[in-house]
This record gives sequence, structure tokens and C-alpha cells, in this order.
Amino acid sequence: MTEDHYFSAEPASQDERFPLSVRLAGFTLNLEGAPGVFSHDRLDLGTAVLLDRVPAPPKGNLLDLGCGWGAIALTMGLLQPDARIWAVDVNRRALDLTRRNAESVGQEHPLAPISALPPDHVPPLLRFEAIWSNPPIRIGKEALHALLASWLPRLTSRGEAYLVVQRNLGSDSLAAWMSAQVGDDGRPWGSVDRIASSKGFRILRLTRS
Repeated sequence: MTEDHYFSAEPASQDERFPLSVRLAGFTLNLEGAPGVFSHDRLDLGTAVLLDRVPAPPKGNLLDLGCGWGAIALTMGLLQPDARIWAVDVNRRALDLTRRNAESVGQEHPLAPISALPPDHVPPLLRFEAIWSNPPIRIGKEALHALLASWLPRLTSRGEAYLVVQRNLGSDSLAAWMSAQVGDDGRPWGSVDRIASSKGFRILRLTRS
């Protein structure tokens, strides 16, 4: 399987939808998957580690950065129905899957509203109480840094971001880079620490300072 889902608005593979059964937030959900989307036929291990270790999401605006078929967005929405979830991806097929999966889950369970949008459709002044992400490490360091620099400074003053990164793909160097970043206001992005390490993955937490 190619990795065009990381950076292509239109995946090269055929858009062939299929049933996808996963367990999220304590519920077994019957969803929809398709090729050309990250971890298209399962809940990937890194995301599973993230969802197992992060604290319950707060109310307010919450961001799933790089939503794929919607695993993180759906979990946020099920755990905190009073929030507003923003699911962002460049992949139009992923966004369609997230919308369809949210509609399906919302018919069965209380679910926060989920807006699945390309990055430039999110209101630019919007700030987030929490950001959860399994970021696309394989797009390369420069592109990854640019991506995170577009979103992590948009945390509220009390916001927290949680990123899951494979240990051998640069989790420690990414944590060091995040710790060194300063926003347009001259203030550091916040403090960065590693809150968990499991199955070859580390979870990094950015807390606004």
C-alpha cells in the first residue's frame, strides 16, 4: 500500500468502501473504510495507544489533526458529547469517511458534532481546548514541523496537545523541537513532556504555559 494518503487530496487507489468494525470509547462501532486512507482497514496501533492513555477530553473546541477515517474524532465525540469536534485532513476521501462514520455513530449514540474539513476551511481565529493527533511522521521533518507549527499554537491558554509518535521515528527529537518553539507573540508554545511509552510508541504532551 502506498502512503499517498499522507499528502494527496485525491488518493490514487480506487474508492471502494467496505465495512469496518472497531471498538472506540467502550463501544463496538460498525463503520466504513476505504483504500487510500491511513490505516484504512483497522485501528492502527499508535492511535490505539494514544486513545488508551489520554485523559478524558474537555468541553469546547477539540481538534483531531490528520483524522483519517475518524478514529480520534469519534472517540473525542463519544467521550465528550458537549464538545465541538474539528476533524482535519488534506485527504478528501478521509474527510468523507469521517463525515459518514460520524453520521452513522450519531444515530446510535450521543455524539458531539463533528466537522470534517480540509485545513483551510477551519475558521482561522478558532482556538482549541485540546488537540489529539497521530501525526504523519513520514511526510518528512520539514513538512511535519510546518504542519505542527500551523496548529499547535492554536491551543487556548489552558489547552493541551497529545501526539503519539513511534519511538524509532524521532519522538525524542520532535519533543526537543517542540520545546524550543516560540509563537508570534514571543512566548514559548508551552512545556513538553512524555506521559507514556508503550508498544514502541511514545505519547508527547504539550501544555500551554
